[in-house]
Amino acid sequence: MMQCATEKSGCVSRCLKIGLMAVAGIAAVTWIVMQLWNCLLPDIFLGVSPISYWQALGVLALSRILFGGLRGGCHGHWRERRERWEKMTPEERQQLKSRFGGRWSSCCVAGKSDVSGNVADKPADPA
Repeated sequence: MMQCATEKSGCVSRCLKIGLMAVAGIAAVTWIVMQLWNCLLPDIFLGVSPISYWQALGVLALSRILFGGLRGGCHGHWRERRERWEKMTPEERQQLKSRFGGRWSSCCVAGKSDVSGNVADKPADPA
């Protein structure tokens, strides 16, 4: 998970944008579930009544718990990346860090541990 450990304003702004986008995405999916439920299920199945927005959010959470588990997104995705990271030579790791360093060079790098659990190097100088 992304950590906003730096005091740079860009980091806080980026974290807020990501958080707002996540909340907006969940709200949109909840609204879609509510609309689909209310349009389809009462007509297809007898005894099924329309649901509210919060009930739709509950259905989403319940389906996530029952069918998606609580481990997070893609199962095995991070394990595969970790295994690939551990197979890399130090030069390949540094090359990969420099390739992606531009994205997060001003934010969330200082003091954050990398994939292998080691503390990351100092952030790249953006200048």
